[in-house]
Amino acid sequence: MSKAYSNKWVILSLIFPGLFLFFTVILAPILISFFFSLTDFTGANQNSMKIVGMKNYITLVKDPIFWRALKNSILLALGFVVIQHPVAMLVAVTLDRIGGKVESLLRGIYFIPNVISVAIVVALWKFVYNPNFGLLVRIMQFFGYQGEFNMLDVNHALLAILILCIWHGFGWGMLIYYTGVKNVDPQLYEASALDGASGLKEFFYITLPQLKPILLYNMVSALVSALKTMDVPFLLTGGGPLDRTQFLATYLYKMGFTNLKFSYGCTIGIAFVIVCLTGSLMINRAFQEKE
Repeated sequence: MSKAYSNKWVILSLIFPGLFLFFTVILAPILISFFFSLTDFTGANQNSMKIVGMKNYITLVKDPIFWRALKNSILLALGFVVIQHPVAMLVAVTLDRIGGKVESLLRGIYFIPNVISVAIVVALWKFVYNPNFGLLVRIMQFFGYQGEFNMLDVNHALLAILILCIWHGFGWGMLIYYTGVKNVDPQLYEASALDGASGLKEFFYITLPQLKPILLYNMVSALVSALKTMDVPFLLTGGGPLDRTQFLATYLYKMGFTNLKFSYGCTIGIAFVIVCLTGSLMINRAFQEKE
């Protein structure tokens, strides 16, 4: 077996499927998008396409809606990192401590939103946010609020999307942390108990360090998920009102397929790749082991 694995042709045959998928599914589309970003292609007539160089990138830098979409995506990523994942981690640790049938029941309840179709979830939350008879307005009226309130107006629509996205993805993050907590060696907790460690010390000195690889994965996934968010803002607000809830993915779709500016949409896509790579490198650098 060792001789087979030392053979270069055997090694090449093993890594070729992965390399083939990487070049055809990931790298090739990025390179094609970069080529179209240097043109004025509208997506309709390729024969009239002309090379315009960096014109689309100059337009992108001056585009205020693009910067707003980028800011919204970063805010969503911060919401995932600062709110969703810490709570998901604490819930996972709590479920592990509870045990029994209650643990299984709560675990299933928390994961239910991830099983339901996004279209159905958004439709339900539209009723929650409805300014006339929605659940949110009813709760506010119950506590004495008498004025009109619309969660999907210009001032609150972005907050409505952030709340929905953080709520909807909570179960998936919790399940990943829960799996990590279950894989922590129980002997570490037993040894810490003999040394008189409390619950908080166990969490910060045993559980949290053991979850570091999972935490790194979840942070990168949160960044990528926030930047590529498309379904919730598209179905809930369509990027409006007044482009206040545009995200990178929705703005790319709008410019490339609705406004027939395919080359400009490819430019946004290249910017998306750059932001993803930069953010991922920063997160990996922050999690690097120090001597």
